[in-house]
Amino acid sequence: MADMNRSLVLIDAPSNLGLRPPMPGTVPGCCKLAGALRDQGLAARLGAREGGVVTAPRYDRGPWREGDGVFHATAIAAYSRRLADRLQPVVAAGEFPVVLGGDCSILLGAAVALRRLGRYGLAYLDGSCDLRHPGNSRTVGAAAGEGLAQVTGRGQDDVTDIEQLRPYLRDEDVWALGARDYDPELAELTELGIRHATTGAIREQGAQPVAREVLERLESPELDGFWLHLDADVLDPTVMPAVDSPDPDGLTVAELSALVTALARSPRCVGLHLTIYDPDLDPEGTGAALLADLLTAALGSGPAPSTAAASSASAQA
Repeated sequence: MADMNRSLVLIDAPSNLGLRPPMPGTVPGCCKLAGALRDQGLAARLGAREGGVVTAPRYDRGPWREGDGVFHATAIAAYSRRLADRLQPVVAAGEFPVVLGGDCSILLGAAVALRRLGRYGLAYLDGSCDLRHPGNSRTVGAAAGEGLAQVTGRGQDDVTDIEQLRPYLRDEDVWALGARDYDPELAELTELGIRHATTGAIREQGAQPVAREVLERLESPELDGFWLHLDADVLDPTVMPAVDSPDPDGLTVAELSALVTALARSPRCVGLHLTIYDPDLDPEGTGAALLADLLTAALGSGPAPSTAAASSASAQA
């Protein structure tokens, strides 16, 4: 496990409030992520203590229209406070929360909890930079595409300044990993001084050397620890098509497993969450099996993820 003196705590955060509907009149299926991973026996495989479910509000955008800001903002802020209330005592007790999302907006709950406790860093493993905010876009709306901007204090007050804690994370305490090399927001990351390594850079340098470079910053004594954000779309769609934005040129299973394992096993890593996998797009459950294997391996209780499962997921795409 991440630290042999800490127990794992499995917590469900099945919120889909931060995503646009896949089709008119439908809701995003990533709210089923936690159930799909639990169907893989994840709790028993991790030997995790049961942390329960933080039930999400109903998905209903109501009269929202483009230009109205972040949809579900009030509900997301309220949910973030409740998720923070669940996570804060777990982290404070030295236990290791493993949070099953949900979409990327659940990062706000983790960030608020950590900000209440001190100064923490973030390893942001995601296929996108998620740096959209009113200063660079007219299409602000889906919090899941704005996560990194929001937790570093960019965006409307009701989601970026919960409990007057903005910013929850400092730019210099963030590492963004796995964005596609063609992501247009990479230039702004550089301008802001937010450290990052794209898929191409990870492939060129190697996952283990990149992880060591990340840990040089995130294990700094000026930080109280760091959180690990894992979005399933960081994987290439040939192995993980069951996401809302299956963009090409993502990480391989082996590359992601090496990164997650190195980061999660750091004694300074205080917890992680998994987001965006959509069981509605994966009727055979092979993506769930792959992710369950990845988490089990990273947290020290099983073999590396099965390449057979990855091939099967690809065949269904």
